[in-house]
Amino acid sequence: MATNPNMVAIETVTVGSGGAASIEFTSIPQTYTDLYVVLSARNTSTSGGAGLVTFNNSTTGYSTRYVYGNGASAASATSASTRIEGLEVVVSSATANTFSNGAMYISNYTGSNNKSVSIDAVGENNATTAYQTLSAGLWSNSAAITSIKIAVSANNFAEHSSATLYGVTSAAVGAYATGGIISEDNDYWYHTFTASGTFTPTQNLTADYLVVAGGGGGTMTNAGGGAGGLRCTVGATGGGGSLESALSLTASTGYTVTVGAGGAGGNFTTNGTSGSNSVFSSITSTGGGGAGKYGNPTGTAGLTGGSGGGGGFSESSGNTAAGGAGTTNQGYAGGTANGGGSGGGGGAGAVGGNGTHSSYLGGAGGAGVATSISGSSVTYAGGGGAGSEQSGAANGGAGGGGNGAEVNGGVVTAGSAGTANTGGGGGGGTSTNSTGGYAGGSGIVIVRYAK
Repeated sequence: MATNPNMVAIETVTVGSGGAASIEFTSIPQTYTDLYVVLSARNTSTSGGAGLVTFNNSTTGYSTRYVYGNGASAASATSASTRIEGLEVVVSSATANTFSNGAMYISNYTGSNNKSVSIDAVGENNATTAYQTLSAGLWSNSAAITSIKIAVSANNFAEHSSATLYGVTSAAVGAYATGGIISEDNDYWYHTFTASGTFTPTQNLTADYLVVAGGGGGTMTNAGGGAGGLRCTVGATGGGGSLESALSLTASTGYTVTVGAGGAGGNFTTNGTSGSNSVFSSITSTGGGGAGKYGNPTGTAGLTGGSGGGGGFSESSGNTAAGGAGTTNQGYAGGTANGGGSGGGGGAGAVGGNGTHSSYLGGAGGAGVATSISGSSVTYAGGGGAGSEQSGAANGGAGGGGNGAEVNGGVVTAGSAGTANTGGGGGGGTSTNSTGGYAGGSGIVIVRYAK
Protein backbone atom coordinates (compact mmCIF):
# COMPACT_ATOMS: atom_id res chain seq x y z
CA MET A 1 0.00 0.00 0.00
CA ALA A 2 1.21 3.52 -0.75
CA THR A 3 2.14 5.52 2.31
CA ASN A 4 3.44 9.03 2.71
CA PRO A 5 5.39 10.40 5.69
CA ASN A 6 3.96 13.88 5.19
CA MET A 7 0.79 13.36 7.16
CA VAL A 8 -1.09 15.68 9.47
CA ALA A 9 -3.37 14.15 12.13
CA ILE A 10 -6.84 15.66 11.63
CA GLU A 11 -8.92 13.78 14.20
CA THR A 12 -8.94 10.68 16.43
CA VAL A 13 -12.18 9.01 17.52
CA THR A 14 -12.05 6.60 20.49
CA VAL A 15 -15.05 4.47 21.46
CA GLY A 16 -16.11 4.84 25.07
CA SER A 17 -17.91 2.62 27.56
CA GLY A 18 -20.92 0.86 26.06
CA GLY A 19 -19.46 0.70 22.56
CA ALA A 20 -20.61 2.43 19.36
CA ALA A 21 -22.26 1.32 16.16
CA SER A 22 -19.90 3.35 14.02
CA ILE A 23 -16.89 5.66 13.95
CA GLU A 24 -17.37 8.79 11.87
CA PHE A 25 -15.29 11.69 10.59
CA THR A 26 -17.34 14.67 9.43
CA SER A 27 -16.51 18.08 7.92
CA ILE A 28 -13.22 16.74 6.54
CA PRO A 29 -10.94 19.65 5.43
CA GLN A 30 -10.50 19.92 1.66
CA THR A 31 -6.92 21.19 1.82
CA TYR A 32 -4.92 17.95 1.61
CA THR A 33 -3.83 15.75 -1.27
CA ASP A 34 -5.01 12.34 0.05
CA LEU A 35 -6.52 10.84 3.20
CA TYR A 36 -5.18 8.04 5.40
CA VAL A 37 -7.18 6.24 8.12
CA VAL A 38 -5.71 3.94 10.77
CA LEU A 39 -8.16 1.67 12.66
CA SER A 40 -7.71 -0.34 15.85
CA ALA A 41 -10.93 -2.22 16.62
CA ARG A 42 -12.77 -5.00 18.44
CA ASN A 43 -16.40 -6.09 18.05
CA THR A 44 -18.93 -6.78 20.82
CA SER A 45 -20.31 -9.64 18.69
CA THR A 46 -19.06 -13.21 18.29
CA SER A 47 -19.65 -12.88 14.53
CA GLY A 48 -19.64 -10.20 11.86
CA GLY A 49 -16.05 -9.08 12.09
CA ALA A 50 -16.07 -6.69 9.15
CA GLY A 51 -15.57 -2.95 8.98
CA LEU A 52 -17.83 -1.35 6.38
CA VAL A 53 -16.87 2.01 4.89
CA THR A 54 -19.13 4.64 3.32
CA PHE A 55 -18.52 8.23 2.20
CA ASN A 56 -20.77 11.28 2.49
CA ASN A 57 -23.56 9.04 3.90
CA SER A 58 -24.01 7.58 0.41
CA THR A 59 -25.10 3.94 0.02
CA THR A 60 -24.54 3.54 -3.74
CA GLY A 61 -21.67 3.16 -6.16
CA TYR A 62 -19.30 0.94 -4.15
CA SER A 63 -17.30 -2.07 -5.28
CA THR A 64 -14.48 -4.06 -3.68
CA ARG A 65 -12.00 -6.68 -4.84
CA TYR A 66 -9.97 -8.38 -2.14
CA VAL A 67 -7.66 -11.25 -1.32
CA TYR A 68 -7.40 -12.77 2.12
CA GLY A 69 -5.65 -15.50 4.04
CA ASN A 70 -6.08 -17.22 7.41
CA GLY A 71 -2.59 -18.62 7.89
CA ALA A 72 -3.44 -21.93 6.18
CA SER A 73 -5.13 -20.98 2.91
CA ALA A 74 -5.88 -17.97 0.75
CA ALA A 75 -8.80 -16.87 -1.40
CA SER A 76 -10.19 -13.90 -3.29
CA ALA A 77 -13.59 -12.32 -3.73
CA THR A 78 -15.46 -9.37 -5.21
CA SER A 79 -18.31 -7.30 -3.89
CA ALA A 80 -20.60 -4.67 -5.39
CA SER A 81 -22.76 -3.30 -2.61
CA THR A 82 -23.61 -0.38 -0.40
CA ARG A 83 -20.14 -0.03 1.13
CA ILE A 84 -16.43 -0.75 0.74
CA GLU A 85 -15.34 -3.88 2.58
CA GLY A 86 -12.04 -5.18 3.91
CA LEU A 87 -11.31 -3.45 7.21
CA GLU A 88 -11.15 -6.29 9.75
CA VAL A 89 -12.73 -6.09 13.21
CA VAL A 90 -11.78 -8.90 15.57
CA VAL A 91 -14.79 -10.56 17.23
CA SER A 92 -15.45 -10.76 20.97
CA SER A 93 -14.69 -14.51 21.13
CA ALA A 94 -11.14 -13.89 19.91
CA THR A 95 -8.15 -13.83 22.25
CA ALA A 96 -8.83 -11.46 25.14
CA ASN A 97 -7.56 -7.88 24.78
CA THR A 98 -6.48 -8.29 21.16
CA PHE A 99 -7.56 -5.70 18.59
CA SER A 100 -7.53 -5.90 14.84
CA ASN A 101 -5.69 -3.19 12.96
CA GLY A 102 -6.03 -1.78 9.50
CA ALA A 103 -5.05 1.12 7.28
CA MET A 104 -7.05 2.73 4.49
CA TYR A 105 -5.58 5.10 1.88
CA ILE A 106 -7.86 7.34 -0.23
CA SER A 107 -6.14 9.21 -3.04
CA ASN A 108 -7.29 12.52 -4.58
CA TYR A 109 -10.31 12.71 -2.29
CA THR A 110 -11.20 16.29 -3.34
CA GLY A 111 -11.10 15.60 -7.08
CA SER A 112 -14.04 15.20 -9.44
CA ASN A 113 -12.89 11.69 -10.34
CA ASN A 114 -14.12 8.37 -8.93
CA LYS A 115 -12.44 7.59 -5.60
CA SER A 116 -9.92 4.75 -5.30
CA VAL A 117 -9.39 3.13 -1.89
CA SER A 118 -6.73 0.64 -0.78
CA ILE A 119 -6.96 -1.29 2.49
CA ASP A 120 -4.43 -3.40 4.37
CA ALA A 121 -6.03 -5.05 7.41
CA VAL A 122 -5.13 -7.71 9.96
CA GLY A 123 -7.70 -9.54 12.07
CA GLU A 124 -6.66 -11.60 15.06
CA ASN A 125 -2.94 -12.27 14.86
CA ASN A 126 -1.50 -14.75 17.34
CA ALA A 127 0.29 -18.10 17.41
CA THR A 128 -2.76 -20.14 16.39
CA THR A 129 -4.94 -17.82 14.32
CA ALA A 130 -4.14 -15.15 11.78
CA TYR A 131 -6.28 -13.37 9.22
CA GLN A 132 -5.20 -10.69 6.75
CA THR A 133 -7.01 -8.91 3.94
CA LEU A 134 -5.82 -6.71 1.08
CA SER A 135 -8.63 -4.77 -0.59
CA ALA A 136 -8.98 -2.52 -3.62
CA GLY A 137 -12.11 -0.42 -3.33
CA LEU A 138 -13.85 2.02 -5.65
CA TRP A 139 -16.53 4.62 -5.01
CA SER A 140 -17.96 5.57 -8.39
CA ASN A 141 -18.86 9.12 -7.46
CA SER A 142 -17.35 12.43 -8.55
CA ALA A 143 -18.15 14.29 -5.31
CA ALA A 144 -15.35 15.37 -2.99
CA ILE A 145 -15.25 13.28 0.18
CA THR A 146 -16.40 15.35 3.15
CA SER A 147 -17.23 12.56 5.62
CA ILE A 148 -16.23 8.95 6.30
CA LYS A 149 -18.26 6.40 8.27
CA ILE A 150 -16.89 3.04 9.45
CA ALA A 151 -19.51 0.63 10.77
CA VAL A 152 -19.41 -3.02 11.85
CA SER A 153 -21.46 -5.75 10.21
CA ALA A 154 -22.97 -6.86 13.53
CA ASN A 155 -23.40 -5.27 16.96
CA ASN A 156 -20.97 -2.50 17.95
CA PHE A 157 -17.37 -1.46 18.18
CA ALA A 158 -16.12 -2.39 21.65
CA GLU A 159 -14.77 0.12 24.15
CA HIS A 160 -11.24 1.38 23.34
CA SER A 161 -11.67 0.85 19.60
CA SER A 162 -10.27 3.87 17.81
CA ALA A 163 -9.55 5.40 14.42
CA THR A 164 -7.34 8.31 13.39
CA LEU A 165 -7.80 10.34 10.22
CA TYR A 166 -4.71 11.89 8.60
CA GLY A 167 -4.44 14.42 5.80
CA VAL A 168 -1.61 13.64 3.40
CA THR A 169 0.24 16.71 2.15
CA SER A 170 2.41 17.19 -0.91
CA ALA A 171 4.95 19.13 1.14
CA ALA A 172 8.53 18.07 1.65
CA VAL A 173 9.09 16.18 4.90
CA GLY A 174 8.97 18.67 7.76
CA ALA A 175 7.58 21.60 5.79
CA TYR A 176 4.61 23.36 7.32
CA ALA A 177 2.78 24.15 4.08
CA THR A 178 2.10 22.89 0.58
CA GLY A 179 2.46 24.63 -2.76
CA GLY A 180 5.22 25.72 -5.11
CA ILE A 181 8.72 24.30 -5.35
CA ILE A 182 9.82 23.52 -1.79
CA SER A 183 13.39 23.81 -0.52
CA GLU A 184 15.10 24.35 2.83
CA ASP A 185 18.24 25.38 4.64
CA ASN A 186 19.15 25.27 8.32
CA ASP A 187 16.80 28.11 9.23
CA TYR A 188 13.92 28.34 6.75
CA TRP A 189 11.51 26.57 4.44
CA TYR A 190 11.11 28.18 1.01
CA HIS A 191 8.16 27.85 -1.39
CA THR A 192 8.98 29.20 -4.86
CA PHE A 193 6.16 29.76 -7.35
CA THR A 194 7.23 30.16 -10.97
CA ALA A 195 3.62 29.59 -12.04
CA SER A 196 0.30 30.28 -10.39
CA GLY A 197 -0.87 27.96 -7.60
CA THR A 198 -2.04 27.80 -3.99
CA PHE A 199 -0.07 28.09 -0.75
CA THR A 200 -1.71 26.14 2.10
CA PRO A 201 -0.19 26.13 5.62
CA THR A 202 -0.70 23.03 7.74
CA GLN A 203 -0.24 25.16 10.87
CA ASN A 204 -0.48 28.86 11.66
CA LEU A 205 2.54 30.66 10.17
CA THR A 206 4.24 34.04 10.00
CA ALA A 207 5.62 34.26 6.47
CA ASP A 208 8.01 36.52 4.57
CA TYR A 209 7.40 36.97 0.87
CA LEU A 210 8.68 38.30 -2.42
CA VAL A 211 6.02 39.16 -5.00
CA VAL A 212 7.29 40.30 -8.43
CA ALA A 213 4.88 41.07 -11.26
CA GLY A 214 5.45 40.48 -14.97
CA GLY A 215 7.62 42.99 -16.83
CA GLY A 216 6.34 45.30 -19.57
CA GLY A 217 7.19 44.85 -23.25
CA GLY A 218 9.54 47.08 -25.25
CA THR A 219 8.69 48.58 -28.65
CA MET A 220 10.03 48.33 -32.18
CA THR A 221 10.74 52.04 -31.91
CA ASN A 222 13.44 51.46 -29.33
CA ALA A 223 11.90 52.16 -25.92
CA GLY A 224 12.44 49.64 -23.09
CA GLY A 225 9.67 48.08 -21.00
CA GLY A 226 9.30 48.72 -17.29
CA ALA A 227 10.02 46.03 -14.71
CA GLY A 228 7.24 44.36 -12.78
CA GLY A 229 6.41 45.80 -9.39
CA LEU A 230 8.38 44.28 -6.52
CA ARG A 231 7.18 43.93 -2.94
CA CYS A 232 9.38 42.16 -0.40
CA THR A 233 9.86 41.71 3.36
CA VAL A 234 13.56 40.78 3.22
CA GLY A 235 16.53 43.00 2.34
CA ALA A 236 14.82 45.65 0.25
CA THR A 237 11.56 46.35 -1.54
CA GLY A 238 10.87 48.19 -4.78
CA GLY A 239 10.76 51.93 -5.33
CA GLY A 240 13.04 52.70 -2.40
CA GLY A 241 10.20 52.18 0.05
CA SER A 242 10.14 50.66 3.53
CA LEU A 243 10.20 46.88 3.80
CA GLU A 244 6.83 45.18 3.60
CA SER A 245 5.38 43.51 6.72
CA ALA A 246 5.29 39.73 7.08
CA LEU A 247 1.89 38.02 6.83
CA SER A 248 0.14 35.98 9.52
CA LEU A 249 -1.37 32.94 7.79
CA THR A 250 -3.98 30.50 9.11
CA ALA A 251 -3.67 26.71 9.09
CA SER A 252 -5.61 24.79 6.41
CA THR A 253 -6.41 27.97 4.48
CA GLY A 254 -5.54 28.05 0.79
CA TYR A 255 -3.91 31.33 -0.23
CA THR A 256 -4.04 32.21 -3.91
CA VAL A 257 -0.74 32.70 -5.71
CA THR A 258 -0.81 34.35 -9.13
CA VAL A 259 2.41 34.73 -11.13
CA GLY A 260 2.00 37.51 -13.67
CA ALA A 261 3.00 37.04 -17.30
CA GLY A 262 5.31 39.44 -19.11
CA GLY A 263 3.78 41.88 -21.58
CA ALA A 264 4.23 41.47 -25.34
CA GLY A 265 6.51 43.75 -27.34
CA GLY A 266 5.01 46.55 -29.43
CA ASN A 267 5.46 47.26 -33.13
CA PHE A 268 5.86 50.56 -35.00
CA THR A 269 2.35 51.76 -34.21
CA THR A 270 1.67 50.29 -30.76
CA ASN A 271 3.07 50.67 -27.29
CA GLY A 272 4.54 47.66 -25.54
CA THR A 273 1.97 45.72 -23.53
CA SER A 274 2.13 46.11 -19.76
CA GLY A 275 2.91 43.03 -17.68
CA SER A 276 0.32 41.24 -15.56
CA ASN A 277 -0.01 41.57 -11.80
CA SER A 278 1.34 38.98 -9.37
CA VAL A 279 -0.59 38.18 -6.19
CA PHE A 280 0.05 36.37 -2.90
CA SER A 281 -2.83 36.44 -0.43
CA SER A 282 -3.54 40.17 0.17
CA ILE A 283 -0.34 41.33 -1.54
CA THR A 284 -0.53 42.52 -5.15
CA SER A 285 2.40 43.74 -7.24
CA THR A 286 1.58 45.74 -10.36
CA GLY A 287 2.69 44.66 -13.82
CA GLY A 288 5.50 46.67 -15.45
CA GLY A 289 4.51 49.47 -17.80
CA GLY A 290 4.71 48.94 -21.55
CA ALA A 291 7.17 51.09 -23.50
CA GLY A 292 6.14 54.18 -25.47
CA LYS A 293 6.20 54.25 -29.28
CA TYR A 294 7.46 56.56 -32.00
CA GLY A 295 5.55 59.73 -32.74
CA ASN A 296 5.87 62.72 -35.06
CA PRO A 297 6.39 65.35 -33.90
CA THR A 298 6.40 63.79 -30.41
CA GLY A 299 6.74 60.20 -29.26
CA THR A 300 4.27 58.70 -26.81
CA ALA A 301 4.95 58.41 -23.11
CA GLY A 302 5.71 55.07 -21.54
CA LEU A 303 2.87 53.38 -19.68
CA THR A 304 2.61 53.48 -15.90
CA GLY A 305 3.15 50.26 -13.98
CA GLY A 306 5.06 48.67 -11.13
CA SER A 307 7.98 50.38 -12.86
CA GLY A 308 7.21 52.65 -15.81
CA GLY A 309 7.97 52.00 -19.46
CA GLY A 310 10.45 54.22 -21.32
CA GLY A 311 9.26 57.09 -23.50
CA GLY A 312 9.18 56.68 -27.29
CA PHE A 313 11.39 58.66 -29.67
CA SER A 314 10.50 61.37 -32.19
CA GLU A 315 12.37 63.02 -35.10
CA SER A 316 13.06 66.36 -33.43
CA SER A 317 15.72 67.10 -30.83
CA GLY A 318 13.39 69.53 -29.15
CA ASN A 319 10.65 67.04 -28.43
CA THR A 320 10.59 64.76 -25.42
CA ALA A 321 8.32 61.93 -24.24
CA ALA A 322 8.22 61.06 -20.56
CA GLY A 323 8.69 57.63 -19.14
CA GLY A 324 5.73 56.05 -17.41
CA ALA A 325 5.43 56.51 -13.66
CA GLY A 326 6.26 53.69 -11.28
CA THR A 327 4.09 52.56 -8.36
CA THR A 328 4.96 53.75 -4.86
CA ASN A 329 6.99 51.14 -2.95
CA GLN A 330 7.18 48.89 -6.02
CA GLY A 331 9.37 50.53 -8.67
CA TYR A 332 10.63 53.63 -10.48
CA ALA A 333 9.67 55.61 -13.56
CA GLY A 334 10.87 54.91 -17.06
CA GLY A 335 13.43 57.14 -18.77
CA THR A 336 12.55 60.15 -20.91
CA ALA A 337 12.93 60.07 -24.70
CA ASN A 338 14.90 62.99 -26.12
CA GLY A 339 14.28 63.42 -29.85
CA GLY A 340 15.67 60.32 -31.54
CA GLY A 341 16.80 58.60 -28.35
CA SER A 342 14.17 56.49 -26.53
CA GLY A 343 13.96 55.97 -22.78
CA GLY A 344 14.92 52.82 -20.89
CA GLY A 345 12.39 51.03 -18.72
CA GLY A 346 12.28 51.75 -15.02
CA GLY A 347 13.52 49.14 -12.56
CA ALA A 348 12.56 48.23 -9.00
CA GLY A 349 15.77 49.91 -7.79
CA ALA A 350 16.35 52.84 -10.19
CA VAL A 351 14.83 55.11 -12.81
CA GLY A 352 15.29 54.13 -16.45
CA GLY A 353 17.98 56.00 -18.40
CA ASN A 354 17.11 58.94 -20.67
CA GLY A 355 17.66 58.81 -24.43
CA THR A 356 20.19 61.00 -26.27
CA HIS A 357 19.14 62.68 -29.53
CA SER A 358 22.58 63.48 -30.90
CA SER A 359 23.58 59.80 -31.13
CA TYR A 360 20.07 58.31 -31.37
CA LEU A 361 21.14 56.31 -28.33
CA GLY A 362 18.52 54.83 -26.02
CA GLY A 363 18.61 54.86 -22.24
CA ALA A 364 19.68 51.92 -20.11
CA GLY A 365 17.17 49.97 -18.09
CA GLY A 366 16.86 50.86 -14.42
CA ALA A 367 18.51 48.46 -11.97
CA GLY A 368 16.47 45.95 -10.01
CA VAL A 369 16.56 45.06 -6.32
CA ALA A 370 18.57 42.30 -4.63
CA THR A 371 17.06 40.16 -1.89
CA SER A 372 18.19 36.99 -0.12
CA ILE A 373 14.65 35.71 0.57
CA SER A 374 15.45 32.55 -1.43
CA GLY A 375 18.48 31.76 0.74
CA SER A 376 21.01 33.52 -1.49
CA SER A 377 21.15 37.03 -2.92
CA VAL A 378 19.29 37.36 -6.24
CA THR A 379 18.42 40.54 -8.13
CA TYR A 380 14.93 40.92 -9.62
CA ALA A 381 12.90 43.43 -11.63
CA GLY A 382 15.44 45.23 -13.85
CA GLY A 383 14.11 47.58 -16.53
CA GLY A 384 14.45 46.91 -20.24
CA GLY A 385 17.21 48.71 -22.12
CA ALA A 386 16.26 50.89 -25.10
CA GLY A 387 17.31 50.05 -28.64
CA SER A 388 19.19 52.36 -30.98
CA GLU A 389 18.94 53.28 -34.66
CA GLN A 390 22.72 53.68 -34.63
CA SER A 391 25.59 51.90 -32.91
CA GLY A 392 25.36 51.60 -29.14
CA ALA A 393 22.16 50.06 -27.79
CA ALA A 394 21.57 50.14 -24.07
CA ASN A 395 21.72 47.22 -21.69
CA GLY A 396 18.86 46.09 -19.51
CA GLY A 397 18.99 46.76 -15.80
CA ALA A 398 20.45 44.18 -13.42
CA GLY A 399 17.68 41.81 -12.42
CA GLY A 400 16.53 40.35 -15.72
CA GLY A 401 16.00 43.46 -17.84
CA GLY A 402 16.28 42.71 -21.57
CA ASN A 403 18.92 44.45 -23.72
CA GLY A 404 18.02 46.84 -26.51
CA ALA A 405 18.74 46.03 -30.18
CA GLU A 406 21.00 48.20 -32.38
CA VAL A 407 21.73 48.89 -36.01
CA ASN A 408 25.37 49.35 -37.03
CA GLY A 409 26.09 49.81 -40.72
CA GLY A 410 22.81 48.16 -41.58
CA VAL A 411 23.59 45.11 -39.44
CA VAL A 412 21.12 44.47 -36.63
CA THR A 413 22.33 43.16 -33.30
CA ALA A 414 19.35 41.61 -31.58
CA GLY A 415 18.14 42.67 -28.19
CA SER A 416 16.48 40.36 -25.69
CA ALA A 417 13.33 39.72 -23.73
CA GLY A 418 13.13 40.16 -19.99
CA THR A 419 14.33 37.05 -18.17
CA ALA A 420 11.59 34.64 -17.12
CA ASN A 421 10.64 34.68 -13.42
CA THR A 422 12.49 37.91 -12.69
CA GLY A 423 9.88 40.46 -13.76
CA GLY A 424 12.47 42.10 -16.04
CA GLY A 425 11.28 44.59 -18.66
CA GLY A 426 11.63 43.74 -22.34
CA GLY A 427 14.36 45.38 -24.42
CA GLY A 428 13.60 47.82 -27.22
CA GLY A 429 13.88 46.77 -30.87
CA THR A 430 14.77 48.78 -33.97
CA SER A 431 12.55 50.38 -36.59
CA THR A 432 15.28 50.40 -39.26
CA ASN A 433 15.03 46.67 -39.87
CA SER A 434 11.57 46.17 -38.33
CA THR A 435 12.87 44.30 -35.31
CA GLY A 436 9.90 44.31 -32.93
CA GLY A 437 10.08 45.15 -29.26
CA TYR A 438 10.90 42.32 -26.88
CA ALA A 439 8.53 40.81 -24.31
CA GLY A 440 8.81 41.34 -20.59
CA GLY A 441 9.81 38.50 -18.28
CA SER A 442 7.27 36.65 -16.14
CA GLY A 443 7.11 37.32 -12.42
CA ILE A 444 7.78 35.16 -9.38
CA VAL A 445 6.45 34.63 -5.84
CA ILE A 446 8.60 33.26 -3.00
CA VAL A 447 7.29 32.52 0.49
CA ARG A 448 9.57 31.63 3.40
CA TYR A 449 9.00 30.84 7.07
CA ALA A 450 11.19 29.78 9.97
CA LYS A 451 11.73 26.15 10.92
